[in-house]
Amino acid sequence: MADRPIQVMIVEDDHEIRQTLALIIKGTAGFHCQHTFDNAEDAVAALPNILVDVLLLDIELPGMSGITALPKIKAIKPELDCLMLTIRQDDESIFNAISAGATGYLLKDTAPTEILKSIREVQVGGAPMSMQIARRVVGSFQKLSASPLSDRETEILRLLSEGLNYRLIAEQIFLSPHTVKTHIKNIYSKLHVHTRAEAVKKAIRDKLI
Repeated sequence: MADRPIQVMIVEDDHEIRQTLALIIKGTAGFHCQHTFDNAEDAVAALPNILVDVLLLDIELPGMSGITALPKIKAIKPELDCLMLTIRQDDESIFNAISAGATGYLLKDTAPTEILKSIREVQVGGAPMSMQIARRVVGSFQKLSASPLSDRETEILRLLSEGLNYRLIAEQIFLSPHTVKTHIKNIYSKLHVHTRAEAVKKAIRDKLI
């Protein structure tokens, strides 16, 4: 790698964007872009015979989407660093792309200098993301780590998981059965479940108890 340019492949259906990116990469010392495609199917088919270090991949493509193509790409070249370059910044697209094997996630309004910097970054083990994307990722993790339940509700849910009924729970935590029932109703509402079994299952899965 040290004695040759970073080989970049582009999969982007917008002709102007694809050509502009290719020209920028070719015109920058230390980079080269020989292969560009306007769809994922052709890119996947050509990949076994292409020397490539970093792939710039759009999500919304004609036919196979970039996210659908990612596992196929990684199956052919597991070591290939794949940078998503997209307008999509919703949580589902970000999560699905990273889960499918994307090394980084950039928005199309990213400055060319930042795209080149990100290409270098993935080559040394980084995982570059546009600032807006990084904030969404952090926010998603914060939501996952924050329990929607109060301390009292968590305590009642734990006792429910141990098989105690309303009366026994009320006796153990010195509340009336009616108050316990109200807490349980709130627990079901916050967890979007309807039964004790569903509540316990979700609590265990999401590590709420």
